[in-house]
Amino acid sequence: MPHDYVIRHVPEKQNNEALGYFPYHNAWYRKNFKLSAEDQNKRLTLLFEGVATQATVWVNGCLMGHSFTGYTPFEIDFTDVANLDGDNSVTVYVKTDEHEGWWYEGGGIYRHVWLNKTPFVSVDLYGLYVRPERAGDGSWNCHVETTLRNDAFVPHHATVTTTLEDKQGAILATATAGTAVEPKATALLCQNIAAGKPALWDTENPTLYTMRVKVTSPAGDDELSTRFGFRDIVFDPDKGLILNGKPVKIKGVCCHGYYGLTGKAVPDNIQRYRLRLLREMGANGYRCAHYPQAVATMDALDEYGFLVMAETRWFESSKEGREQLATLMKRDRNHPCVVMWSLGNEEPFFAKPEGKRIFETLYTDAKRLDPVRPIMGAVSNTPESAPIFSVADLIAINYNLPTYEPLRQKYPEKCFISSENCAVPSTRGFFFDDDEHKSIYNAKDRTFSNWQTSREDTWKFIMARPWVAGGYQWAGIEHRGETIWPRLCSQSGALDLYLQKKDAFYQNQSLWTDKPMVHLLPHWNFQGREGEIISVWAYTNCQEVELFLNDNSLGRKAIERFGHGEWSVPYAPGELRVVAYNDGQEVASDSAITTGPAVALRLRLENGDDLRGNGRDLAVITCYAVDAEGRCVPDATANITFACNKISVIVGTGSDICDHVPPHIPERRMRAGLCAAAVRCLAPGKINVYASAPGLTTARLEFEVQ
Repeated sequence: MPHDYVIRHVPEKQNNEALGYFPYHNAWYRKNFKLSAEDQNKRLTLLFEGVATQATVWVNGCLMGHSFTGYTPFEIDFTDVANLDGDNSVTVYVKTDEHEGWWYEGGGIYRHVWLNKTPFVSVDLYGLYVRPERAGDGSWNCHVETTLRNDAFVPHHATVTTTLEDKQGAILATATAGTAVEPKATALLCQNIAAGKPALWDTENPTLYTMRVKVTSPAGDDELSTRFGFRDIVFDPDKGLILNGKPVKIKGVCCHGYYGLTGKAVPDNIQRYRLRLLREMGANGYRCAHYPQAVATMDALDEYGFLVMAETRWFESSKEGREQLATLMKRDRNHPCVVMWSLGNEEPFFAKPEGKRIFETLYTDAKRLDPVRPIMGAVSNTPESAPIFSVADLIAINYNLPTYEPLRQKYPEKCFISSENCAVPSTRGFFFDDDEHKSIYNAKDRTFSNWQTSREDTWKFIMARPWVAGGYQWAGIEHRGETIWPRLCSQSGALDLYLQKKDAFYQNQSLWTDKPMVHLLPHWNFQGREGEIISVWAYTNCQEVELFLNDNSLGRKAIERFGHGEWSVPYAPGELRVVAYNDGQEVASDSAITTGPAVALRLRLENGDDLRGNGRDLAVITCYAVDAEGRCVPDATANITFACNKISVIVGTGSDICDHVPPHIPERRMRAGLCAAAVRCLAPGKINVYASAPGLTTARLEFEVQ
C-alpha cells in the first residue's frame, strides 16, 4: 500500500478514451492483523484515505461500511467486532466499473490506511478546528473548537489542555477547560487562545504553527495536533486577492493526484517532489482538480506556500453529497494554503434552476463549517447566464475569457477568478506540425479557441485586470485520460506524464518569475533539413533578446512583458544561442548545439534531497543519451533496460505518451532524448541503478539513502 492495480494493465483502443483506454476490473483485498488485551476499552477504527472507486469493508466477516467515492476518506469503527485475543481480518471489495470522472481513475486502495486505537473518550475524526482572527491592535487570537466523542456506555468528564507551539516545539500559550460528554455522544468545547503577534503565513514565507490538544478523562488520555498558519485573505472586487494586506496574483495550476509511473498510488515523497517542481516553475497556486487530494499533498501545499482551491467531487445535496463536502472541509479547513472552497466543476446543473437550489444548500453547509473562506463553483458552459453566480462569493470561470467583461458589469460587487484556463496541448521535444491523428502536438504555445487560449494571451488578459484574482492553468502536470488513441494522456501539462520539464514549464517561468531567464526552443538536431526554415522561439522575462547562429547575430528584439521572441532561421548545423538583456546588459542565455550520434547513456537523480530507505519512497531518475563530447542528444531513441541492486526495485519507466507497454516494465524506448525511471528505496544504504542499450555505453548511478 498504496496500490493501483489498473495501471499495470495494457490499454486497448476499444476502452473508454476519457479513462485512458485501460480496462477497469473489480478486486478483493484481505489483510490479517493481531490485537491484544491491551486494546480492551479502546475505540478501534480503520481510516481509509482513498479507495478507487467504490469500496465495501468487512471486519472479521461482519459488513462494516461502504464508500461510494474514490476521493473522500472514510472511517470504519470495528470496536464491537474486534477479536482482542489475537487474529483479525479486514476484507475490502473494490469496484471500478462506476466512474466518477472523465480522467484516469485507477483502481484499488491507492492512499494510506491507518489502524487507530484511542480511548473511549477522544477527539473525534477531524475534530480539531483552529480559526485564527486578527485583533484590532495587530495581535492575533485563535478560536479553537474541539469535538470530543464518548464511545463508552457511561458519561465521562474530560479535561482538555490546548497549547500553541511554534515550529521548534516551544509552547507559546496554553488554555485548559473541561466538559461532560454523554455516553455514545459528542460534545463541542470552545476555547480562545491569545497568540500575540506571530509570524504570518504567505506564499514566500509559509510559517506554520501547531495547535495541540491533550484530553484527560477516566477513560484514558488522548492527544491530537494540527498545523495551521496566521494570514489574512480578502478577495476584493476591484483589487483581486489581498494576502496580509498586499495584492497577490494567483499563478496557479490545476492538477490531478497522479504520477505517470505509479498511477493513482502516489508515494508521499513524490507528492512533495511534484510540488517542488511546480514551485520552481513559478507557480504559487494549486487547484485540487477535481476532488479532495491526499493528506501528504495538502501538508506540502502548506509548507511550499501555495494558494489552494479545494474542491469536492460530488455536486449533490443528497445525504451522501453533503457528507462528502463536510468531510473535505473538516479535514482541510486548518490548512492555511486553502483560500477558497469549490462546490463543483463544470457541473451541468450549474446552468439550471435546480443547480442553484443545490448550490444554495451546499453553500449554507459550507458557511456553517467555515464562515471565513469564499465559496464558488467553476462554471464553463454559458457562464454569462449561470444562476449560481448570484449565490457564490466569487465569479469563477473556466476558459471563456470573452465573458469576463459582461459578467463584471453584472456582478461588480464580486471578485473574479479564472478557475481553469489555457488547456493548450504540446508534446515534449516535438516542434513540427500537429500530426493528422492529433497524437502529438507542436511544443509551441498557441491559441486554438476560447476554450484553448495560449498561456501568453491568458496571462496578459489576467494581468490587465486587477479585479481578477489570478488563475489556475490546465494543467500543471500531464495525466492519463481525456485523450485520443494512440496517445494515452492529455498533453496540456507544463510537466509531462513522467515529470520531465516541457517547454511550457520554462514559458511559465518567464510569465511568473522575476529572476532573469531565457529558454530557447527547439533543439538544433535537424540533420537532413539543411536550408529548411525553422521557427525559433525564446521565452524570457527580460527586456530584449538576441539570437546567434554560429556566432552570427540573427537580430535583437525588444520583448513586451509576458511576450516571447520569434525568428525564422534557415537550418544549418552548429550552435544556436540566445542572449537576454536588461538595461542593455546580458543577464541570461541559453543554447542548442547540433550533436553527434549517441554513444553512451547517463543517469541523473532528480530528488535526492529527502529520500529514505523505508520501502515507500521513490527515487526519480532521468536517463539520457550523450554523444562523444558528452552532450545530451535531444532526439535519441535508444531502447533502454533498467536494473538496480537488491535494496531497491524498479517500479516504473516511461518516456513516450504513445507507448502502451505498462509502466512497471523495466524496458523502455526513449523518446526525444529522455527516459524516466522510478526506483523504490527498500532499505537504508547505497543504491545502484543501471541503464543499458544496444550499442551504447552502460550508465551506472550510485546514491545513498538513510
